[in-house]
Amino acid sequence: MRRGGPVELRSVAGSPGFLRRSQPRNGEKVIKVLLVAASLVSVLTTIGIVIALIPPAVEFFGKVDFGDFITGTDWSPLFKPPHFGVIPLVTATLMVTVIALLVAVLLGLGAAVYLSEYANPRVRKVFKPMLEVLAGIPTVVYGFFALKAITPLLQDIWPGSEGGPQVFNALSAGFVMGIMIIPTIASMAEDSMSAVPRALRDGAFALGSSRMQVSTRVVFPAALSGIVAAVVLGISRAIGETMIVAIAAGGRPNLSFNPLEGMQTMTAFIAAAGIGDLPTGSTGYQTIFAVGSLLFVLTLVMNLVSIRLVRKYREVYE
Repeated sequence: MRRGGPVELRSVAGSPGFLRRSQPRNGEKVIKVLLVAASLVSVLTTIGIVIALIPPAVEFFGKVDFGDFITGTDWSPLFKPPHFGVIPLVTATLMVTVIALLVAVLLGLGAAVYLSEYANPRVRKVFKPMLEVLAGIPTVVYGFFALKAITPLLQDIWPGSEGGPQVFNALSAGFVMGIMIIPTIASMAEDSMSAVPRALRDGAFALGSSRMQVSTRVVFPAALSGIVAAVVLGISRAIGETMIVAIAAGGRPNLSFNPLEGMQTMTAFIAAAGIGDLPTGSTGYQTIFAVGSLLFVLTLVMNLVSIRLVRKYREVYE
């Protein structure tokens, strides 16, 4: 380099001038196009679902009062005279979801804390894939497991000769559904906890904290945004689950808060009505889209709330 004069910069090709950003290669352009196309699939799918749901739902609410649909407590759209109160389906859906969350959140977060903070790397490599295998089991298998194994077990161990679980009940369906969503919550929560910087743990240990204190008071709050996202994803999957509730919870709309009774959820009704012999364009046929629209709105609101919570409690580490 010459002293006393300006430094001349040369490009990679050897011509004088300032350093220039290298141009993307053709392969990188193709990859970018494919990634953009993949990201648009979910957006286009959502738009397609909305387009498919809105026209029949609008026709349905042109015949049925929206207030009666939302507040009514009698759901019998396929009988004479028909009643279109969706509250029994909503309460059944929420009850099964709550039971599933009681199982999945406790066991899932417990498994996540163990894998992240207690298990050694060798144990983690074995246990985490085994846990995630549960996510690959078909839901129809879970449904028959709830009907043929969990329900008879509950009937055998239930205290008293009367008042036990019915053949179809929300308790066994919610319990098995909770087992189904354990891998979703546990895997995402464990990933969030493992992403917490090691320096936070070391600082807490240096102050004399026990492993349990570090796990619950340092790591858990630091990974709270990811844990919230995992729980909300589990809720969304529980609300949208069909086969377990269709097989184990029953197919009779029942406005009851007793989980030992049979009841029908929104997804179970959609599945049952969808395979029935309903004339296209009839009011009974349009109930499928009305209930599907309500289910879509509930899931959308839940995801919007989760996004807000994740942004509120998000921690960024460098």
